[in-house]
Amino acid sequence: MMRRDEVLQTLAKHRTNELVLTTMSVAQEWPAYSKSEFDFNAVGTGMGHLPDMGLGLAVACPDRKVLILNGDGSMLMNLGVLVSIANTAPRNLILFVFENEIYEVTGGQPIPGGGRANFAAMAKGAGFPHTFEFADLSAFDKELPNILRLAGPVFVTVKAGPSGKPLSTKALPVKAAARALRDALTRGGR
Repeated sequence: MMRRDEVLQTLAKHRTNELVLTTMSVAQEWPAYSKSEFDFNAVGTGMGHLPDMGLGLAVACPDRKVLILNGDGSMLMNLGVLVSIANTAPRNLILFVFENEIYEVTGGQPIPGGGRANFAAMAKGAGFPHTFEFADLSAFDKELPNILRLAGPVFVTVKAGPSGKPLSTKALPVKAAARALRDALTRGGR
């Protein structure tokens, strides 16, 4: 299994001007790898609903890729959004699910179906045309540029355990982060 920090470093290395939406554990680490005005880190909120927001942004901003970095526990809370995304079929949306089989932020409780549930298969069954699963960092690094070029929606499971570093609790309040993202999109920045 990969470590989350390795996956985030790899994503940051290949990222260009995509919107990147993060929640929970990922949101607490992503700012160490990216300082883009097109990052939206929903620390402590959005559990289960970041894909909804990402779908809305993908529809509203069709000329910009939207990367959603979601956790497996968060994904379980709103599996129905997979059908909504597939039905809407935004060509610019990529949903990454970080699978560590625990609710890490709330104390490390095991998620239901941990090790048995297959998120990529669920996404495929919902109608996603492209689904991927990675447990090896070199394979992920090699394939990521191709994934970022695909017409979406795209679903990617990354089996990535905790980084072993303390999670940051520093974050903009969600309303301020949303205003900052709105302002960046309004300016049409790069």
